[in-house]
Amino acid sequence: MKFTIKEFNEKFPTSDACLDYLWQIHFTDKPCEKCGLLEGFHKLPKRPAYQCECGNQIYPLAGTPFHKSTTDLRTWFLAIFFMTNTRSGMSALQFQRISGVTYKTAWRIFKQVRLMMTDDETPLANDVEVDEAYMHPNPQKRSTAKPHNSQVMFGMVERGGRARIKHAKSSGVRVLVPEIQKNIGKTATIYTDEYGSYRLLKRRGYQHKTINHSKQEYVVGHVHTQNVENFWSQFKRGIYGVYHHCDPKYLQQYANEYAFRYSNRKSDTPMFELVLAKSSK
Repeated sequence: MKFTIKEFNEKFPTSDACLDYLWQIHFTDKPCEKCGLLEGFHKLPKRPAYQCECGNQIYPLAGTPFHKSTTDLRTWFLAIFFMTNTRSGMSALQFQRISGVTYKTAWRIFKQVRLMMTDDETPLANDVEVDEAYMHPNPQKRSTAKPHNSQVMFGMVERGGRARIKHAKSSGVRVLVPEIQKNIGKTATIYTDEYGSYRLLKRRGYQHKTINHSKQEYVVGHVHTQNVENFWSQFKRGIYGVYHHCDPKYLQQYANEYAFRYSNRKSDTPMFELVLAKSSK
């Protein structure tokens, strides 16, 4: 579902409006822990807190990435808006220009938002395409080859559904098969190419079908890996084109961002709201 910048500005004109939104989604359906009242709270002036008639106070920012941040709450919301409404993401440098914050602040905000985009909750199911990709540490020198210092990314994509991407230590069978077992349900049918690391999947109880790319086979009936390959195309365009460079230690966080947008592309709820729903611990 689309959420436009006009709608954002109308809904969140101030930081107090942002605070009230967090209160609404996390606390309005919860009674006061002290007296049990459900509708006895009011916003305190000049403080990011709500107080019940009994005197009990709740701080909606506590336990969220926004807690103790010196950055205006509306700036945080604006960053989440752009990260969830751009197909290939937004660089911290570009957000710095738009928002007026420092580059360090923009980078830190984006890092925290990517952590909120993590999704490891339920196993993937039904038809799942699996494939590995290789990210070159130097985008200017990347090629179709697999240099020894490339970073291995492991992708699992439900057809018509979610994506889950892992930054793997290697593309060996001892790494990829355990990732499949942790992230894909046993009743799923897995589609891969004929890469050797997938040869044990049937022994692990999965339905496993392969496409032979070496024989120029790309689609044979329902057997293909086009969805996961399309994901890699979008992911690499974003990393190399928008971010230009990604330190390997943060690569998983960037993968979470792209997987989140892919997984929720058909959601009836704006991705902006889905991220904020996960902001409170």
